[in-house]
Amino acid sequence: MDLTVVTYVIYLLISIGLTVWVARTLSRNGRVFIGDVLHGNEKLADAVNQLLVVGFYLVNIGFVTLYLRSNEEIDTARALFEALSVKLGVVLLVLGVMHLGNVWVLNKMRRRGIMERQQTPPVPPQGWTAPVGA
Repeated sequence: MDLTVVTYVIYLLISIGLTVWVARTLSRNGRVFIGDVLHGNEKLADAVNQLLVVGFYLVNIGFVTLYLRSNEEIDTARALFEALSVKLGVVLLVLGVMHLGNVWVLNKMRRRGIMERQQTPPVPPQGWTAPVGA
């Protein structure tokens, strides 16, 4: 078997494994934030969480497969490890950026929900008061 094919197989196994691990971690821990933003609506939180996970998978696995091709000639074990290190390093950076992006979006949603709750008056308005000096 050609070492280039071996490199591709190892790259795909590790990259897809890492993508699944990050997606599950985001799903498990992000659900708390989404539930908070959606004021405890568990069914909606689960649905939004699942949609985010599917999007995460599509973007990352799409990137992994597009980045599979290599123009390098891999004919030694050293070349195999060098090619894998570059490819996996880029995948890890992309996963990290996607993870930070998801955390940032979830945090913005959560903060907006907290601000909206703080702006709601404790009791409904009971009347209107004219400005002083009018």
